[in-house]
Amino acid sequence: MKIKIKPVKKIVGDITVPGDKSISHRALMIGSLAMGSTKIEGLYLESDDCNYTAQAFRDMGINIREEGDITIVDGKGLHGLKKPGNPLYVGNSGTSMRILAGILAGQNFESTITGGAGISARPMKRVVEPLSMMGVKIRAKDGEYPPLTIAGGKVRPIIYKNLIASAQIKSAILFAGLYAKGNTRVVEPVKSRDHTERMLKYFGAKIKIEDDRVSVRGGGELKARSLRIPGDISSASFFMIAATLLKGSRVKIRNVSINPTRAGILKVLSMMGSDIRIINKKKGFEPAADIVIKHSRTHGITITKDMMPSIIDELPVIFVLASLSEGITVIEGAGELRVKETDRIASMRNGLKAMGAGFRVKGDNIVIEGIGRLKGADLQSFGDHRTCMALAVAALTAEGDSEIEGAESVSKSFPSFFDMLFKLTSA
Repeated sequence: MKIKIKPVKKIVGDITVPGDKSISHRALMIGSLAMGSTKIEGLYLESDDCNYTAQAFRDMGINIREEGDITIVDGKGLHGLKKPGNPLYVGNSGTSMRILAGILAGQNFESTITGGAGISARPMKRVVEPLSMMGVKIRAKDGEYPPLTIAGGKVRPIIYKNLIASAQIKSAILFAGLYAKGNTRVVEPVKSRDHTERMLKYFGAKIKIEDDRVSVRGGGELKARSLRIPGDISSASFFMIAATLLKGSRVKIRNVSINPTRAGILKVLSMMGSDIRIINKKKGFEPAADIVIKHSRTHGITITKDMMPSIIDELPVIFVLASLSEGITVIEGAGELRVKETDRIASMRNGLKAMGAGFRVKGDNIVIEGIGRLKGADLQSFGDHRTCMALAVAALTAEGDSEIEGAESVSKSFPSFFDMLFKLTSA
């Protein structure tokens, strides 16, 4: 599906973005493994990815239902899942596949996780190896790719030093560790997003967190809780950057997650000179706040490799901001973008260069030289939701109309994105 984007002068409005996708996945998973009924407000079930996670647990005997704005998950405990009648299908959700592998490691049945064409080339060895070290019998195509077949059973604790700062790898190991006797520990080179350990602790798991390392003691039980999921800062980032770039813009985004392991976009915007305020901070198992952002002139910076875990999903739209900021922006160590739904370095280079941007790639580093204005162009999403939304922001600022092929890709994480964007542009 193609969508036409016309340039606009400004965006103005007060919005609430959908619930955080990463936290929604984990709420469904942990609620299913807890004893009792977990009540979740703000669960993001418009997202294809989260729906696949919900269906996977329904296929394993968990009752998940909607009562108004509340999702209720009737958990059956760590050992309450039943063998699914068919392979568990997770579409193109890498989060679902990798974390589910850790959960299935502790079950007393064999199961297979499969997905769509887009996930077939995504690396799974990064979870296969540590789970195998824990004694789990797990098979992948060529030892590396989906589908994954897991013969659950006895799990042993390990100390795992991860070479990649990945919340998905860490989460898979921690979930498997719930079924082990003793302490399972994960050590990371840089602390990755910590939604899993925050929520496991909230549900009663024996978790110990120390900077870049976290451990869980197996053998306990999780107890059902009530929780409210804050808005997704990845979804909010497109509106924050559009408002920054367009003169006269002002956008308020309510109740957004500001988890410091996830909200690196706020630091990047501040470093580049954006006019951004964080107000009405809320405490909880996940910190949240309202964000108010106005147009400002921004400048290039150097974004170092240690910042990657907290901004990896926002990098495509950061590339757009860098393309229209004064001076040069250098992004170091962005190689993980190559193994997302598409190679996002290639997809964004393709789109932004078509629009006239100065975009150079040197290994895993990216150098972007800011220009005065982009030009409208025919653009490709390459089936990637974040590429599509980032290029839509770029198109709003351009001289001339643009068309984006593959606009349906936004359904993966933000089906209402274009409706919300066009509402702000017509204000």
